[in-house]
Amino acid sequence: MDILNQVHPDARIGRNVKIGPFTCIHENVEIGDNCEIANNVTIFPGARIGDGVKIFPGAVVAGIPQDLKFRGEETLAIIGDGTTLRECVTVNRGTASKGLTRIGENCLIMAYTHVAHDCQVGNGVIISNATQLAGEVIVDDCAVIGGGSLVHQFCHLGKNIMLQGGALVNKDIPPFVKAAREPISYVGLNTVGMHRHGFSDEKIKIITDVYRILYLSDLNVTNAVRQIYDQIPASETRDEILNFVINSQRGIIRSAF
Repeated sequence: MDILNQVHPDARIGRNVKIGPFTCIHENVEIGDNCEIANNVTIFPGARIGDGVKIFPGAVVAGIPQDLKFRGEETLAIIGDGTTLRECVTVNRGTASKGLTRIGENCLIMAYTHVAHDCQVGNGVIISNATQLAGEVIVDDCAVIGGGSLVHQFCHLGKNIMLQGGALVNKDIPPFVKAAREPISYVGLNTVGMHRHGFSDEKIKIITDVYRILYLSDLNVTNAVRQIYDQIPASETRDEILNFVINSQRGIIRSAF
């Protein structure tokens, strides 16, 4: 480690960790093996960083929440194995609400992105430059979020979605879809993403049939869900989509068509 670093003696640093100059690592921090932490990084108390994580200059991990309800409770910010935080990414730790902010494994969080308190980001997620996630947002596995997007607090972004850059998101986005336009709307299926992740033709057909009824039948959500239950045989894929829709707290995005 460089003598210009400030690493608290109580911080737990794994094996083969590279730390650049002018980086500050506080107490109550755990960093796994084989991490690369660049210069001018700040890692505050409550950070739990997995193996093989790369953190680029100017990033701040486990800063206290920007939430007036926060009272200094001991909470965490967790970064999963193999994830990359690019320049000036900020990840706040949790509040009493959830107790932690979590970014999963093998994610790419691009420059100037903010992940607020109590967010839960799944595995394999790509968040492009300057995206801002408000508090308690959920982003499921393998979602791709375009640059400059703003996501309202408590929103839920489903698995394998593709969100256009510059999006203003104030509704939940169901899994496997593309979302674009203003206001943010369903514009089709993320078939490219599904093929890249090895979805079978059978699974893609089920997804297509579900969303044909949900978004292209002129039925309201309640009636569309009822018709999907009646017309499409039960399967893990069908039920995953329906459970997302039924349990949506903010309501799902509408169709652009």
